[in-house]
Amino acid sequence: MNIELFEEYESNVRGYIRSFPTIFDRAEGATIWDVDGNPYVDFFGGAGSLNYGHNHPVVNEALIAYIKRNGISNALDKATLAKHDFLLALQEIILKPRGLHYKVQFVGPTGTNGVETALKLARKKMQRSTVVSFTNAYHGHTLGALAVTGNELYHDSYYGVPLNVTKMPYDNYFDHDMDSVDMLRHYVEDGSSGFETPAAVIVESIQGEGGVNVSSAEWLRKLSQLCKEKEIILILDEIQVGNGRTGDFFSFERAGIKPDIITLSKSIGTGLPMSIVLMRDDVDVWSPGEHTGTFRGNSHAFVAGMVMLEHYWRDDVFSKEIREKGKQVEARFRAIHARYPDYFSDVRGLGMIWGMESSVKDFCGLVSREAFERGLLMETAGSEGQVLKFLAPLVITQEELDKGLDILDEAADAAVAKAKAGALEETA
Repeated sequence: MNIELFEEYESNVRGYIRSFPTIFDRAEGATIWDVDGNPYVDFFGGAGSLNYGHNHPVVNEALIAYIKRNGISNALDKATLAKHDFLLALQEIILKPRGLHYKVQFVGPTGTNGVETALKLARKKMQRSTVVSFTNAYHGHTLGALAVTGNELYHDSYYGVPLNVTKMPYDNYFDHDMDSVDMLRHYVEDGSSGFETPAAVIVESIQGEGGVNVSSAEWLRKLSQLCKEKEIILILDEIQVGNGRTGDFFSFERAGIKPDIITLSKSIGTGLPMSIVLMRDDVDVWSPGEHTGTFRGNSHAFVAGMVMLEHYWRDDVFSKEIREKGKQVEARFRAIHARYPDYFSDVRGLGMIWGMESSVKDFCGLVSREAFERGLLMETAGSEGQVLKFLAPLVITQEELDKGLDILDEAADAAVAKAKAGALEETA
């Protein structure tokens, strides 16, 4: 078995294999084993799609039972028992207890399909075309989602994607005191600004891929209020930081707001392909079949998603566990930051998403490589990979968490030693 096979036959677009160069074989909880039996603690978590871990036994049992009885797999948007049970669980366990009243649209199987749908629906509802997004935003790679994504790495002038999108500064984008919601309000209200009232504003309450940038609850409330006043659709992208990542099921709950549209994917299907769009009743202006897709109803994901909602979200025990683990991660991150202030400049996060930023070019990439060599998967984020990002499964055990954090400590020590020895200059 040879990893060079992937280089020979797989497209150059492959990414994570370059960061984690081994052939993985099996996984359980928050640990993955390669074909040689080497274990790796998973602080990557499928980029947020594995909040419930790898091969959760409750999910496996439900899927095996469903497949054994020949439960329908592909049904497009026909009514099925699997969809019925998922819809009921989503409404009764998640939405209604939070006072949220949304229709549910099942779209293509990835997060970017949800974003495309939300943008298209908002424009149709408001009969306006402009959308506001934010610096460092990440919403996907299909053309509409890419247009509202900030990182220039993903853009090319040939794509023509920036049309009808205006970028605004995210919360705390500037070092000095400037409120970007106030700026947006001024643009919208000034008749000579040349700024058209947008159809929608799309935002992540925490920018994961953008570098673990956490907006304040007050900023989110001001943005929500502005959208209400000016009749602008507010879209919350919950694809990576929803599904319990912050301790609340939705990351925006801390602000007490009710978005007009919400996009969910990744862990809503427990890592199986599923993407959904939640919308207020009056926003649901689709005609039957107007926005479709063959794989807009993954029955296996319905089964898996439903049993995880039932298993973890009937009470607040899971939320408390997430917050407690998050405190442990924060404490260890801050200790590393304090030990190496010349290499780490900031620590930020919430719940079980944390980032540790470096102002030293390529340093976080070096830490990630040292971590991998010691048995830890941990990716970088930010426009230049300048942030180490913790995104482990929410169900990670205390033993796995302690082991992973210990490895991270060792990796940071080794990276600093190598940086002082000139390793960063050699790889530049």
